[in-house]
Amino acid sequence: RLVESGGGSVHPGGSLRLTCGASGFTLSRFSMAWYRRDPGNQRIWVAQIYNNGDTNYSDSVRGRFTVSRDNAKNEVYLQMDSLKFEDTAVYYCNTIPYTSNLWGQGTQVTVSS
Repeated sequence: RLVESGGGSVHPGGSLRLTCGASGFTLSRFSMAWYRRDPGNQRIWVAQIYNNGDTNYSDSVRGRFTVSRDNAKNEVYLQMDSLKFEDTAVYYCNTIPYTSNLWGQGTQVTVSS
């Protein structure tokens, strides 16, 4: 199962760093992605990092978010800068394509003034 952490409440323009960890699951074997479920309950792909370290981002976060991984720690990260109101969501990590039985609880990110 995957475990997300690092969410919180920030003002617009603020930053947060999310962490995705795993128990009994080796993240380095997989390309991993961050997804978010917005207040409208839609799950949306946000960013991904391939096994070779290449990354890709949705248009809405490109230039503001950075995905990275530390295989030695078995963790994947999402650095979120210049946060906007519309980034408010529950953020999840999972494989690409996602694996249904790996969804964790997610971590809430709230951007408000």
